Amino acid sequence: MKPLLLLLLAVLATFALAEVYQHKLIKIESRRRRMMRAGTWRAHLQKRAVMRALRPHRRDGYPQKVYDWDDEEYLGNITIGTPEQPFRVILDTGSSNLWVPDSSCDGPVNCQHCKDMGIFCNLICDDPSCCTNSPVAAGKVPPKIRGACDGKNKFDESKSTTYKKDGWPWEIEYGTGSADGFQGIDTVRFGEPGTKQLVVPSTTFGQAEEIADFFADDPIDGILGLAFTAISVNDVTPPLVNAINLGVLTNPIFTVFLMHQFDGEGVYGGVFTYGDLDKTNCGDLIAYQTLSSATYWEYKLDHVSAGGFDTKLGLYAISDTGTSFIGGPQYDTDKIAAGYGATWNDEDQVYEIDCKANLGPFAVTIGGIVYNIQKNNMIVPSDQPGNCWLALFPFDSLFIPPQWILGDPFIRQYCHTFDYGRQRIGFSPSLQK
Repeated sequence: MKPLLLLLLAVLATFALAEVYQHKLIKIESRRRRMMRAGTWRAHLQKRAVMRALRPHRRDGYPQKVYDWDDEEYLGNITIGTPEQPFRVILDTGSSNLWVPDSSCDGPVNCQHCKDMGIFCNLICDDPSCCTNSPVAAGKVPPKIRGACDGKNKFDESKSTTYKKDGWPWEIEYGTGSADGFQGIDTVRFGEPGTKQLVVPSTTFGQAEEIADFFADDPIDGILGLAFTAISVNDVTPPLVNAINLGVLTNPIFTVFLMHQFDGEGVYGGVFTYGDLDKTNCGDLIAYQTLSSATYWEYKLDHVSAGGFDTKLGLYAISDTGTSFIGGPQYDTDKIAAGYGATWNDEDQVYEIDCKANLGPFAVTIGGIVYNIQKNNMIVPSDQPGNCWLALFPFDSLFIPPQWILGDPFIRQYCHTFDYGRQRIGFSPSLQK
């Protein structure tokens, strides 16, 4: 027994001395709200519908999330290279690759990508002149198309002393386009310069030569995926998994705390804690749920109950920081929305609800435990006085898991602890009022 006791004490000492890193988030205004205010949202939806019809959404047997981030409101700062080059990225538990714009990325600067859409040119192209027999289409006059990479931070490999070439090509499909380029290897740091950063050397990342034009005018430079290697493009090791493999992060967990919904731009939005629980913002851990698949952060969902509707069909869900609403099968979401008194706006593709509606909790049961998501996390302000959005959207998975995406409303209500080592997720109540 003595050797076993000594081993146990050694393990406990290792975790007691494990480094902990906190990564503060920045809140931004979502693309949906910004485009609705500008009157361009419905045109964006038309373009998205066409692009989804033309592009595949499956890869390697795993259903690929429809990436749009139309409602994304949380970003994190990272740096790449030596000296550090800064980027603002979405910290996304629903994907596994890291990419940022390369110095060569200018986005679309001619009409060719519009012409490639054929009869859909007028719906896709930002400059309709590209779709006619005009000097613009002939390449004699520059089109009025802003490069998607314009104004973004771009990675310059020639300025980094720790950069290593990889060169392998990559491409990721999105709901309204794609991002593609080549891979490089360098040091990635989680957090801003001058803070206690999680430093991960020899990390493979994507250098985007072209990105979808829906990223234009967004304060988003790129995406940092936090899911598993199994769903990564080119089987690249995700940055945080690389930190664990290298022994940089000795306790292989991270905890996510998100602030409640509020108006604001560029202000504090929450924190990711790498290597420990978040005992400042989160209460005692309620329970862990073992993952059903170490691809996305996917687990068994007993049932969902809300708006007088209850479903118990052997469901699976993923917890996804990159999705700002809760997604489920359309039959279910329509029933729940109707029970709450919400109506579907087909032109804007959103459930609308009275801001003062008296909602009961949105209840999800996981491992026999009921987790109630309260009204303040389910009603989202719009720009119309008295009219809000229900934080719910139809997500058709064609009966292939996951059937539900439990995004930010659930994570704002309950802090999530993502455990790579034991392949499980823990839930604890958020302490914010």
